[in-house]
Amino acid sequence: MISMLDKRAQILLKTLIERYIAEGQPVGSRTLSRYSGLDLSPATIRNVMADLEELGFIASPHTSAGRVPTPAGYRFFIDTLLVVKPLESNAVHRIEDELHPDNPQRVIQAASLLLSQLTQFAGVVMTPRRAVAFKHIEFLRLSEKRILLIVVTPDGDVQNRVLFTELEYRPSELIEAANYMNQHYAGQSFEEVRARLQTELRAVRADMTRLMSAALDAGSALAEGGEQYVISGERNLFAVKDLSQDMGRLKQLLELFERKTSLIKILDLALRGQGVQIFIGGESGVAAPDDVSVVTSPYKVDGEVVGTVGVIGPTRMAYERVVPIVDVTAKLLSSALSQH
Repeated sequence: MISMLDKRAQILLKTLIERYIAEGQPVGSRTLSRYSGLDLSPATIRNVMADLEELGFIASPHTSAGRVPTPAGYRFFIDTLLVVKPLESNAVHRIEDELHPDNPQRVIQAASLLLSQLTQFAGVVMTPRRAVAFKHIEFLRLSEKRILLIVVTPDGDVQNRVLFTELEYRPSELIEAANYMNQHYAGQSFEEVRARLQTELRAVRADMTRLMSAALDAGSALAEGGEQYVISGERNLFAVKDLSQDMGRLKQLLELFERKTSLIKILDLALRGQGVQIFIGGESGVAAPDDVSVVTSPYKVDGEVVGTVGVIGPTRMAYERVVPIVDVTAKLLSSALSQH
């Protein structure tokens, strides 16, 4: 990817994106000449801009002679050109002060609120996943592609979840799958079973594997119970000019919060990553607006990744500041929760 842009084009793209983030206006060649530190003629700058536009990194809004970054331009900038600044010490002290290890739920609320206050966007924290074991499970056929999963926990609690399956299963197949799981895995957590199944189930028929995987996903979701994430500062997004000018975008954003599954998917993706990750628009495979970014980082309890912290805001955000805020919050939340 880098080889397609020479150093000059990289500097101009970086300057354009930084100016656009700072000012929110399309950036013209005169601005680029002033801020890039390159001694280039206006004609040369225009030629490089035309190349960047052809590559899909920038676009021209109809109303202006300037250019704005596209999602692909932001992605290249974030992966290649972004220089992250260390977080100022007063912000670090503030996060340390707020994240008291006295009450895990309060610490998570505080982390979400801090992310929102420090960035002026929406802060979100996925609550820690608790590994819950099952004593016994049953599958009950409700209709052709709907199955009721019944989970009995070791302390006798009974929970239900409806599974929507791609295949139709006969009652005898449902009994076979439940028997297999009860015989081999009773007493273990859904997460432990998932890890073992990946290696063991190659011997079991593929359609059975699919049913059991669906049960494990649903079981994990049941195990978490309650709210799966804590969010603060959604209203901040109404004050972001880029988002509030377009009611369609805002509506899409509100739907993202309301369809919690979409947000959980993004946070789940981030759980599997290392360190800070940035999703631009629909990159996460979730229907998010193009001009919304999610900056996330997993956090740990006693060395094990259990959740994610993140900031949801406009694509036009100061990543060099938001990235360390998310990073430091994840690390300090990990240490606050690990002191129990």
